[in-house]
Amino acid sequence: MITTLHTSDVDVDLLKAARALCDDAFDGDFSDHDWEHALGGVHAFAWEGDDLVGHGSVVQRRLLHGGRALRAGYVEAVAVRQDRRRQGHGAALMTALERVIRHAYDLGALSASEDALDFYTARGWVLWRGPSSVLAPSGVVRTEDDDGGVYVMPVAVPLDLDGDIVCDWREGDVW
Repeated sequence: MITTLHTSDVDVDLLKAARALCDDAFDGDFSDHDWEHALGGVHAFAWEGDDLVGHGSVVQRRLLHGGRALRAGYVEAVAVRQDRRRQGHGAALMTALERVIRHAYDLGALSASEDALDFYTARGWVLWRGPSSVLAPSGVVRTEDDDGGVYVMPVAVPLDLDGDIVCDWREGDVW
């Protein structure tokens, strides 16, 4: 079963459990910044009975592209408990998050790990082929290391996937 809630409506203990699930699922490679990025939007929780087995969230970010500031639903902290993977929980989480994106944002965006590329592309997410940058406090700064790892889900605006894309600044990983 999947439930969705805005961060403001999530019980503190459930947030703690979701954070612990992410820590475990990412084998300790999940920072405080990563968790902070997942807050302030809509969370999707995957349940088996009373057991939390998966989490993901979508938060609003501004992406600059084609001379416009686009309202993007940015997917964060998608994780499934290791012993519950390959049972459809990740797909169910993404279905819930993609529904939010389609109904509330100009586009969806996410930064995909190498292990998840096939999963996202099978769902219709497309690789951003153009250069990526961040609007940092010092101005626009290229993020070459993120080129080839940004995926989008077009929703309401035309996108030139070979054009420039710029994300808003945040601490930690900007994409």
